[in-house]
Amino acid sequence: MGYTAIEKVLSRTASRLGARAGEVVYPVPDLIMIHDGIVQSSKVMLDKIGIHRLSTPEKVIMVSDHDVLYGSAKAAERGAFNRKAARDWKVGHFFDAGEGGHGHIFPMEDGRVLPGMFYFDNDTHATNAGAVGAFGMRLGLEITSVLATGTTWIEIPQSIRIFLRGLLQPGVQARDIGFYLSRLIKSCTLPINLDNRVVEFAGDLEQFGLGERVALCSSPTEMRAAGVFVPPSEKILKYCNSKAKTSFAPVFSDDDAEFESQHEINISNLQPQIALPGGVGNSVDISEAVGTRVDHAFIGSCGSGMYEDLLTTASILKGRRVASEVRLFIVPGSQRSMRKLVEDGLMQIFVEAGAMVLPPGCGPCNDAVVGPLASGESSISTATNSNTGRFGARDARLYLGSPLTVAASAVAGHIVDPRSVAADEALANMKTAAYG
Repeated sequence: MGYTAIEKVLSRTASRLGARAGEVVYPVPDLIMIHDGIVQSSKVMLDKIGIHRLSTPEKVIMVSDHDVLYGSAKAAERGAFNRKAARDWKVGHFFDAGEGGHGHIFPMEDGRVLPGMFYFDNDTHATNAGAVGAFGMRLGLEITSVLATGTTWIEIPQSIRIFLRGLLQPGVQARDIGFYLSRLIKSCTLPINLDNRVVEFAGDLEQFGLGERVALCSSPTEMRAAGVFVPPSEKILKYCNSKAKTSFAPVFSDDDAEFESQHEINISNLQPQIALPGGVGNSVDISEAVGTRVDHAFIGSCGSGMYEDLLTTASILKGRRVASEVRLFIVPGSQRSMRKLVEDGLMQIFVEAGAMVLPPGCGPCNDAVVGPLASGESSISTATNSNTGRFGARDARLYLGSPLTVAASAVAGHIVDPRSVAADEALANMKTAAYG
């Protein structure tokens, strides 16, 4: 019996040849990522027990991405603490605000997270690493023990394989697949439990570039998946080879690998989806939400903050204005993308449309430390979830959609089917070269 990709990755890093799902291992990660919001608590905890040196500081990536714009004195003090911690710990890779961008995006863009790699992360959306065929695992505050010792124990998760069959229609995007999948799981139409499982996508994947593969990783995370894995295509491998900071070896599941279960989803007739307030599982065909008022819109997050998503947004906004009653925030996922916005003329399109471009990072998706909603307002965004209170007021109504849907709705002032809005073809077609 063969092995899944995740079994292979963890067998290598745990030096346990042939390790299987369900076994407990102590993998030695290729990287360790820690985000700004948890640095202080981790350092205080280690200082308290007399640990002042990290086990493998050269592997550590410390990222300032959740709180990029300091909106309070407390936030500024936390940033200053983090900078000192990076110096004291001799962190190998420190990216402060304005230097890297979103930790679940830019390390894939610049060749730090690569196919076949494994890393520990304190944050849930480490699952994005699956977009390039890597595996990132979230530990929460337990990342502190990895900083101190270099590893911790985990149980190798079971993998569930989902075949995507067919080609997406124009106006439908990879985020729509994630919403639809979440809907099938919540309704038990697809009888699977993602808790501590890895979703491995298969099937007609050649249609998806890097940004779309990142989008595929978002919704399963919100349904409690421990990881997402998208087998890297030749184009993805070519891109990673061109950017790689170190050597890497991609992994693929064997043809006879043992999956907990396998399923098929036909996406050829999929409609654009809207996740209603309360979570990604509350998704419906867009026809059920058309006409809903919009006061606030946001395009970004680790689910839709890639350059391809910004091109999609620009293809809708070019030559149009955001509705006067709507405030639209656009948040690039990386400094690389921010530079390209200027170089490729997208920044001018956004400014002329009346959108507000924020610095690379999480933006409003970080519990609306910037761009919150007032009581009674409605938002449509590409945030990772639509949980109550995520954007401020608990009675605000939060809807999720693809970048196309959010951009079109921001222009209309209410939720619209993006297929009813003509996109600029030149910009829409640029996405194929976005990661060349």
